[in-house]
Amino acid sequence: MTDTIADLLTRIRNAHRALLPDVELPHSKMKASIAAILKQEGYIADFTVEGKTLKKLKLKLKYDGRRGVITGLRRVSSPGLRRYVGATEIPRVRNGLGTAILSTPQGVMSGGEAKKKNVGGELLCYVW
Repeated sequence: MTDTIADLLTRIRNAHRALLPDVELPHSKMKASIAAILKQEGYIADFTVEGKTLKKLKLKLKYDGRRGVITGLRRVSSPGLRRYVGATEIPRVRNGLGTAILSTPQGVMSGGEAKKKNVGGELLCYVW
């Protein structure tokens, strides 16, 4: 698999459509930091890392009745075409209703946090 972040987003999207309570996927530090941002922004209920040698990341999804809290996910930067933005060029997702997730020199963070710290980086994905 070449794009593990796209796999994460696709698994979350599919689980929301199937109304599953949680999603399990292979662990990586990047996926765990994206999951931490999703929890911080209120898109997922919780996440845990399970296992010792073969770690798995388990995300507990949030629902509003029979609708998922996450209505859309979009991968922006891909392995074939990286997209970088400066601190002043960080886009607003859905007029401020969504979140952009960036990989910066100071770690993975949301767009709002990157604007506050005045740092740019690779634009990973949009969540709304």
